[in-house]
Amino acid sequence: MTLADDSLMRAVCLLSGTGTNLQVILENIATGNIPISLNAVISDNPMAKGIEKADTSGITTKVIDYKLYDEQSIYHDQLKQSVLIENPDLIILAGYMRILSDDFCETFRGKIINIHPSLLPAYKGLNTHQRALEAKETHHGTSVHFVIPELDGGPIVIQYRIKIHSSDTADTLKKRVQEGEYQIYSKALKWFALDQLKMKNDKVMFHGDHLDKPILIEEN
Repeated sequence: MTLADDSLMRAVCLLSGTGTNLQVILENIATGNIPISLNAVISDNPMAKGIEKADTSGITTKVIDYKLYDEQSIYHDQLKQSVLIENPDLIILAGYMRILSDDFCETFRGKIINIHPSLLPAYKGLNTHQRALEAKETHHGTSVHFVIPELDGGPIVIQYRIKIHSSDTADTLKKRVQEGEYQIYSKALKWFALDQLKMKNDKVMFHGDHLDKPILIEEN
């Protein structure tokens, strides 16, 4: 099975960093577990390791370096046009560190899925692991959600929850949370690819029914 297949749902991935979630997604695509065609990987960071991973897999890549644009609106328009060219059914955010414009979110409404390293709605934004530790939380985790203009505010599909250990640091917590990310992101993308998961009226629809609360998976 190739990563780009015209018979499957078309997808684009946006990333900024190492691409660890992308690597797991690529492995799941290759085995047929996520039945999508990944047609392009786009990054705002020319040094992103995720771009190298995509290149190695033979996927079309493009870098739109955010730092080269004096006007944010021009960057966001370039990003939108680059994604529109690919005509995607699904946009996967895999460690994309820029806030998407309202226009981008509306243009692709219902097609953008993100994974965020916290149990949303808690700890939107950055430095979630350290913030959870400083707040002396007993649990932490990660959430897959649809993207709307509100930052990290879209309807949540699935969450992975872990207990915070007394010995945890921000780094150890990050590693434990990432193990959950790899599990639940692939699940959500597979559901979307099989048309089992949708966003309708800013609500999650799962197997045709409104999902009253996120699906929860806990660390063993």
